[in-house]
Amino acid sequence: MQNTNPKKYWKSTQVNPRDSKTNLHKALVIDSDPSAARTLLGVFAQQGIHASVATDECSAGKYLQNNRWSIVFINEEIKGNSQHCDMLAKARSQNPELAVVMLSETDSAQSAISAIKKGYTDCLAKPIDETLVERIADTYCPNNKVRVLARLLTDGEKERNIIGTSYELLRTVELAKKAAPTSIPVLVSGQSGTGKELIAQLIHDNSKRAGGPFIKINCAALNDSLLESELFGHEKGAFTGALALHKGKFERANGGTILLDEITETPPSFQAKLLRVLEEMDFERVGGSENINVNVRIISTTNKNIPEEIERGNFREDLYYRLAGVKLYVPALQSRKADLLPLTWFFVNAFAHETERNITAIDTSTLKMFEKHHWPGNIRQLRNIVRNAIIFGSGETLSLAETPWLVEELRTTAIPESFDFTQLANATLQELEQKAIYATLDRTEGNKTKAAKVLGISDRTLRDKIKRYNENNRFQLA
Repeated sequence: MQNTNPKKYWKSTQVNPRDSKTNLHKALVIDSDPSAARTLLGVFAQQGIHASVATDECSAGKYLQNNRWSIVFINEEIKGNSQHCDMLAKARSQNPELAVVMLSETDSAQSAISAIKKGYTDCLAKPIDETLVERIADTYCPNNKVRVLARLLTDGEKERNIIGTSYELLRTVELAKKAAPTSIPVLVSGQSGTGKELIAQLIHDNSKRAGGPFIKINCAALNDSLLESELFGHEKGAFTGALALHKGKFERANGGTILLDEITETPPSFQAKLLRVLEEMDFERVGGSENINVNVRIISTTNKNIPEEIERGNFREDLYYRLAGVKLYVPALQSRKADLLPLTWFFVNAFAHETERNITAIDTSTLKMFEKHHWPGNIRQLRNIVRNAIIFGSGETLSLAETPWLVEELRTTAIPESFDFTQLANATLQELEQKAIYATLDRTEGNKTKAAKVLGISDRTLRDKIKRYNENNRFQLA
């Protein structure tokens, strides 16, 4: 079992990101010179960067059209470019911020000035200096090594990974992989921003349906009628605006997996229809009479406690048991602090190129603030904070020193330094709850709305608990 003690973990991994590499970045070399291409590919291989080579204008156009690149190297004298096709414009057509480097046949100040005037990010002269290529790669394709628990299949775009070192996350990944080869429905629960969709993707990738479609639908974004049409499709003329036959997501997911994201956001009336489809695996399109049979694996996600939703009458109990063949839980970032450091480096890899910062270290005080923070927004919140620190900071060290508003955000829900965790063994659950509430109120300077948000309860629940504590204290004093 891995060490999950946050204090020990952070002390031993303060500024060393070198563990294992992600393959976030792709490079494209557009040049017919084999010697230059070999040199560039050699450096990219050492940096863990996937690279492709286009040797003429025709193949370059296909590469630029079908892939997302982190950096592109262009020799404008490439074969087949007799009409001087503007490859720089083509490269930036899908991504205006893309780093594009001119490959120049001559090493001169004039070439460099010309490249900048044309809009290139940088200029690299021949013969190519490997040290300069490494510098460019470190700046625009940072690839600090982080722990990758699982690599997810891609659709030709950027690779997606599950990043972390914590035992809690590792356990969830292991259980997901064990459930994956079967066809049993899976319900993935956890707070918003914890990565539930990545776990769903992992299950599909490791299943026997990996070669089939993986179709996602955000249940929270559609109303009752639109959900039915999106999931089951509709016939031409079924309703106003139905100008053609539309195949629904269940039909398109046949032989693969369908992800019902935030399933608890569906209305009860729709839940009854969905239950019948899941039981029989057949349905009719809206406005149609033909019975359509499908073979689909169901994965659902939710950020709510479904048993509580059932008690409130918001969710059907029979549908819950149909969806929850296997239940997986993605832990909140607060409970897996060991993942903070690798995730931070992962986001440095992803966003440092935006400001051309070569970040080689993380400030110790920043790490301490990360450790103390409650992280109510989970991984999404961490990503935004790291990206802001990259954009508004400077130098090779990632720090919050130049972003005081981020420091204030982190301090709002920090764990008090004076809290003695050894007291946990000598207190009842009610006493721990009371201490947590009073400590949070103290941290929020008595603001009950902020305190309730930090604690994850409603304002009314918080006020009722405080009232009960005050009444108990009066009885004790009497």
